[in-house]
Amino acid sequence: MGRKTTYRKTTVRKSSRSVFSRILRFIFFSVFALIIVAGVYHYRRGLAYYLGFKSEKMSAKEAEDKRLSDVRNFQVLAKHEGKSIGLDVSEYQGKISWSYVDTLEQKYPLDFVFIRATVGRDRKDYQFQRNWIGAKENKMIRGAYHYYRPNENSIEQADFFIKTVKLEKGDLPPVLDIEKMPKNQSLDSLKKGLKRWLVKVENHYKVRPIIYTGERYYADFLKDEFGEYLFWIANYNFYREKIEEDWLFWQFTEKATVPGIKHTVDVNIYNGDLQQLQFITVD
Repeated sequence: MGRKTTYRKTTVRKSSRSVFSRILRFIFFSVFALIIVAGVYHYRRGLAYYLGFKSEKMSAKEAEDKRLSDVRNFQVLAKHEGKSIGLDVSEYQGKISWSYVDTLEQKYPLDFVFIRATVGRDRKDYQFQRNWIGAKENKMIRGAYHYYRPNENSIEQADFFIKTVKLEKGDLPPVLDIEKMPKNQSLDSLKKGLKRWLVKVENHYKVRPIIYTGERYYADFLKDEFGEYLFWIANYNFYREKIEEDWLFWQFTEKATVPGIKHTVDVNIYNGDLQQLQFITVD
C-alpha cells in the first residue's frame, strides 16, 4: 500500500509541474509575440516603404544596418509632415552633384543645407567653396558652420570664419559647432571662449548665431548659460522620434542617402515649415 500511495502522489506532482511549465511557456511566447507585433505595427510605415522598393547589392551586415536606418528615418519623417527638411554636408561627402540634390526618400523636398566652412583657427573645409556655390545655384537655403576646437584661441577662430564666409540675403545665420570637451582648460574657460566667438560673429554679421551640439552636451553644459541662443541638436537614438519644442533644428540621422551625394549624409528637421524657415534668414 505504501508503494502505491507514493507512486500516485509523485504522478500528481509531475503532472502539476508539467501543466505549470506549459502555462509559463505559453505566457512567455505570447508576450514575445505581442512585442514583435507591436514593433512591426509601430514601424509599419517605414517597413512598408523599405520592403516596397529598397533593394541594393550589399553585404548582409550593411543591408541590415541600412534597413534599420531606413525604417527609422522614414518613421521620423512621417511624424514631421509639414516641417522643413534639410541636410548638412562637408568634405566627407566628396564632390556633390548639386543639381540632383532635391528630395529625400523620393518624397520629402530638401529646402536647406548647412555647409561646413572652417575648422579651428586655420583649416578651411576642402569642399566649402564648391558646396557654397552649388547649393545657391540649386536654389537651396544655405548656411555655413564652424567646427570649434576647444583648445584653440576663440577670437582667431571667429576671425577665420568671418574671413572665409560671406553671408548674403536669404542665407541662414552662422552656426557654431561644439562637440568636444577641452583638454587643457576648464569648462568655465571653454564657455568664455564660446561666448567670445558668438559675440564676435554676431557683431560682424548682425545676426545671432545658432549653436550646434549633441543632446547630452546641450543638457549638461550649454542649456542654462546659453539660453539666449537657438540650438541645433544632434540625436540619432532609435527611441527618439519627435523634435523637442525648444530645438530649432534636429539632426536625427547621419545615414541617409540622397541623390547627387555618393556617401551617406546627415538629415535635419527644422521646427517649422518652409515659410517660417525663410523668416529666420539674413535680411
